[in-house]
Amino acid sequence: MKRSVRTGLVAAVVVSMAGMMLAGCSPAAPSGGSASSGAASIKTAMVTDVGGLGDKSFNDLSYAGLQRAQKDLKVNIKVLQSHQITDYVTNLSELSGAGYSPVFAVGFLMSDAVTQESTAFPKTDFGGIDIDFTNPPKNVVGLNFKEQEAGYLAGVVAGLATQATFDPRLNKDNTLGFVGGMAIPPVQRYEAGFVAGAKSVDPGVKIISLYAGRFDDQAKGKELGLSLISSGADIVFAAAGQTGTGTEKACADSGKALFIGVDSDQFLTIPNSGNVMLTSAVKRVDNAVYLVVKDAAAGKFPGGQNLTFGLKDDGVGIAPFHDFDSKVPQSIKDAVAKAETDIKSGAVVVPTTLK
Repeated sequence: MKRSVRTGLVAAVVVSMAGMMLAGCSPAAPSGGSASSGAASIKTAMVTDVGGLGDKSFNDLSYAGLQRAQKDLKVNIKVLQSHQITDYVTNLSELSGAGYSPVFAVGFLMSDAVTQESTAFPKTDFGGIDIDFTNPPKNVVGLNFKEQEAGYLAGVVAGLATQATFDPRLNKDNTLGFVGGMAIPPVQRYEAGFVAGAKSVDPGVKIISLYAGRFDDQAKGKELGLSLISSGADIVFAAAGQTGTGTEKACADSGKALFIGVDSDQFLTIPNSGNVMLTSAVKRVDNAVYLVVKDAAAGKFPGGQNLTFGLKDDGVGIAPFHDFDSKVPQSIKDAVAKAETDIKSGAVVVPTTLK
């Protein structure tokens, strides 16, 4: 079954990723079980998707959740990175065989691998990030998010900003761009929400969407970003992992568009992006991972279900405007606040697919 996560449970403090940015590098993968001081109650681990650590997105956020668990709960953690799709089963099997539990599979594309390995290792608990399992067994929990709600807020910002004049890069074409990594449900939900949010404030706005087919191709992300900018887009939203980092560079290098990040507050994770990073559509994967580890450590692994984190649960949201805060008109900030209120109250139900 699927249910929403209780508000009080999810409203944990979000792990800040600013330290990664200040360190001037991507988070390093642990070479083995990274034990904290003191006796660890459990060993927990994750398998990245092909975007890997350093994606400035949901792999890094998942790892941040593990790091928080290591610090607060005194657990051992380990990360195995997938360089290709065929690594998924091998990595999950290696961690399960080594006694790690829960093991987190980061990404929708690992659905089949988790289903296979959870049967092969019935005593290992698994958490699937962005995976909505069909009748999950007791040792499996799906961790899903209402990306459409975060995308909607980003769309409200973009739909109003493209009509504004607070930055010289905003043109008169009334066109927005969207770059997707792969056409999978979480990315498509971001797109659907973005389109719905933009059209809620300007029914005549034009949104051009392009998909890279990959989450780990910065060159392709830049190519698609430049294509959108050449078509008149002055704000581009990318839900594409490392591919989206290339799109951010396209906006920065062209000097003709602003960028909206995804999953994490990418102002904090993409160095020197403040001049182009308008905001980010945030998905708090770190909270979800941490809370599942916490439950598991207490002997209460929430298996046999899919959990859904939405705006009402503080599971998704919109990042601050940071360097643009003094420039963005109050009318846009007020529109975002109203959209948040309307979504939480149910007055606005954001579509999960394009109409």
